[in-house]
Amino acid sequence: MEILIVLGRVFFASFANVVQKQLSQQHHPLLIVMASYAVLSVICLPLLFFIPINELSTAFWLNCLLAALLDMAGTLFLVKSLSTTDLSVFGPLNAYKVVISMVLAFFFLNEIPNMQGLTGIFIIIIGSLFLFPPKKSQNQQHRLTQLFTDKGVQYRFLSILLFSIGTLPLKNAVLAGQALATTVFWCLLGFPLAVLSYRLFTPHDAPGPKQLKIAMPHIITLGALMFLMQYTTMIVLSQTLIAYSLALFQLSMVLQVFLGYRIFKEQNIQRRLLACFIMITGSLLVLKA
Repeated sequence: MEILIVLGRVFFASFANVVQKQLSQQHHPLLIVMASYAVLSVICLPLLFFIPINELSTAFWLNCLLAALLDMAGTLFLVKSLSTTDLSVFGPLNAYKVVISMVLAFFFLNEIPNMQGLTGIFIIIIGSLFLFPPKKSQNQQHRLTQLFTDKGVQYRFLSILLFSIGTLPLKNAVLAGQALATTVFWCLLGFPLAVLSYRLFTPHDAPGPKQLKIAMPHIITLGALMFLMQYTTMIVLSQTLIAYSLALFQLSMVLQVFLGYRIFKEQNIQRRLLACFIMITGSLLVLKA
């Protein structure tokens, strides 16, 4: 049952990224985030009847609000990354989540990585060099610079950083209020934050929400996929399958490379599949360390 939940989360997240990329080619990222949270809120409102709201603690509300804020910002940078980056590049970069988690643990928990962990990080970095085709007379250092100076990659790293930080309050909220309550209020609290961000940071000449009428089937599909992804994530967190699930989540990068090839006709698929398997190897070394 646990494997089915984790695999479901992988599929829901991957196909949500597909829809987000399709929408980002025509609409502003902030508009996509706001619209998807609106659909999430519509899904969640009827579920309030099944949640004992009076029994939820102050710790739950504080952690849920913080997680909603961090994840909403992470979703924005995720969509911005998809608007400029191939899905078959975006997916494998998920391996850097274990790298960022290790860096955060070093600074905030004084956890010093051992040689196996450092080797895993090195392998992930080497694997990521295969995501972009090499240019003539370009050495390894230039290829690394090309990777880390790419705007879409930078947005992806920002989203991973925010999601990684948000995992802690999200985990605390799940333990305090169960998976369903955390999912529902994560969605409902995220909606006003998304609206506020849209109002404050969207350019005045950007197309408004009326432009989404034609894309409404995609928006509804995205909202449903995000809800299922988030709910399965909460179940995973509630059952403390973090290390186990992170290892399986790495399989999503292979699926995203395949979807990028099939749906968006992206190129260099063999190189990117090779990058996936190298980065998965590095991720597993870090996780075991």
